[in-house]
Amino acid sequence: MAARENRQVLLAARPRGIPQPEHFLLVTEPVATPGKGEILIENRFLSVDPAQRGWANDEGNYSAPVPLNTPMRALAVGEILESNAPDFRAGEFVYGWFGWQRYCVTTPDAVMRRVVPSALPLSANLSVLGMNGLTAYLAFHGLGNPKPGEHVLVSTAAGSVGSFVGQLAQIAGCRAVGLTSSADKMAQAKGRYGYQDMINYREAADLGAAIRAACPDGNDIFFDNTGGPIADAAIRTMRLHGRVIQCGTAANASWTPVPTGPRPEREILTRRLRWSGFIIFDHVAEFETAAAHLAEFALAGKIVHDEEILPGLEHAPGAIARLYRGENHGKLIIAVD
Repeated sequence: MAARENRQVLLAARPRGIPQPEHFLLVTEPVATPGKGEILIENRFLSVDPAQRGWANDEGNYSAPVPLNTPMRALAVGEILESNAPDFRAGEFVYGWFGWQRYCVTTPDAVMRRVVPSALPLSANLSVLGMNGLTAYLAFHGLGNPKPGEHVLVSTAAGSVGSFVGQLAQIAGCRAVGLTSSADKMAQAKGRYGYQDMINYREAADLGAAIRAACPDGNDIFFDNTGGPIADAAIRTMRLHGRVIQCGTAANASWTPVPTGPRPEREILTRRLRWSGFIIFDHVAEFETAAAHLAEFALAGKIVHDEEILPGLEHAPGAIARLYRGENHGKLIIAVD
């Protein structure tokens, strides 16, 4: 049998802000033989996530920066081809930290969970059953504590996380209003993602006024994926004892130097708000239960999951920048072949 060759996307240069195509390099290397306790995985689909901006930059984050000249850190779903590790066997599909590459030799601790066979497509394990769906479910229910009749505001409502938050809010009996960046995304969010109303934040002359017009009774939950001016405006529309879920900070291209803006302390105090940060890696023990609930919703038609799949590893270098330009429609995924 001919030796396997591994196509990889390496982080070749350290960006400052959003990674661009020139920060990556496509290479082909021989595939290593798995040693004792290791498994060889052939990736089928690779994830593109906002968090990759932080991993590529040399800035303080909840994960260490990706070392230069190594495969870009990424979640992926693939098939085990060879296993020298107990409890893993060839032919199983797994989801985990396998990087932007076709093949991955790794240890079982890189596996986030086994893929449970279902009628859902394999790529769904990177969207509704992956980090995006899990983030939406665990953050919304764990930190938002939604109650029927409450009002929910969501930034990047048509994105890979926001598209699920709107639907989960609808299932929970809440009224959801979303913020996004274009007319077609507004229509998509209202038609498919459970939102009762939408706001185009790029066209709003006064974003605070636009939010108050769409949410005249205020908001009980603000699920924020952006920070920045959107968060500045949204926090001033919160009801007493509201909950702010900080799930991302996409509006800030860099944290060096620290960006400044309106101060939120007075709003937090007078509105008695609870403002919580959510990092998905704190909740690994809950993945299986959450994924089972999401699969049940998806198979019952209560949740839809839109995916944009880019065909081939050659699309990976520009994928993160594409994500931050807001050009994706649903979860952005790279098909290895």
